[in-house]
Amino acid sequence: MSIAFNIEFILWCASEHTSNRMCRQTSEGSMTISTSPNSADIGTMQLEPLPAATVHEAGGRIGALPARLRPAFASATILGPAYPVLCPTGDNLWLHRAVAAAPAGHVLVVQTTGSDEFGYWGEILSEAALARGIAGLVLDGGVRDIRALERVGLPVFASATCIRGTIKDPEGPGRLNVPIRLGEVRIAPGDLIIADFDGVVSIPRDSVSEVWQAARKREEKEARMIAEIRAGASTLDLLSLPR
Repeated sequence: MSIAFNIEFILWCASEHTSNRMCRQTSEGSMTISTSPNSADIGTMQLEPLPAATVHEAGGRIGALPARLRPAFASATILGPAYPVLCPTGDNLWLHRAVAAAPAGHVLVVQTTGSDEFGYWGEILSEAALARGIAGLVLDGGVRDIRALERVGLPVFASATCIRGTIKDPEGPGRLNVPIRLGEVRIAPGDLIIADFDGVVSIPRDSVSEVWQAARKREEKEARMIAEIRAGASTLDLLSLPR
């Protein structure tokens, strides 16, 4: 696959609300959105959407974020560069700051420093993020207003649903656009985030071109394998597994 470096970054938007307000359709059916010139140098590549599991496997089984991160609604999908956020326990002021600061087309990826027993994000922040062109949210913490989140359409992935309210401490420790860690994975500004119903993957920005080419080849190989299985072939033979 040829990955073109130009002024656009392909953003996969499953939501009709998101696509209408943030993206435009290409001839291939992908969604495109322009990124800010200070967007951590992923380069603004053209990428067609691929499954998160495929990208993880093709990259050498790298970048799988904790399995507790699940979509707030079934159609949520994300493809875009990371804007990492470090957020204090039970305090969502830094999320409001992140929505105001993050470039359009970026994904807020949030490490909270404690319990997920707080509702850090809800309808108001989703509306605010969508209005600013944010591509989605991955939050290792709780969210609420689930039905409203689906109606708004901003893709949201979180580790819990929780109604417990948060504070907004002006002196609370937090940081924007710095490396964070979710589980075993370090996420730096501009790393590529892929999220779908199976889970969330982060790919280092310097590896995106290589990994995407490998992922596309894997998709093509699996399509051929499925055709052979439907024609009667055994997975033992196709995968050269011992009987």
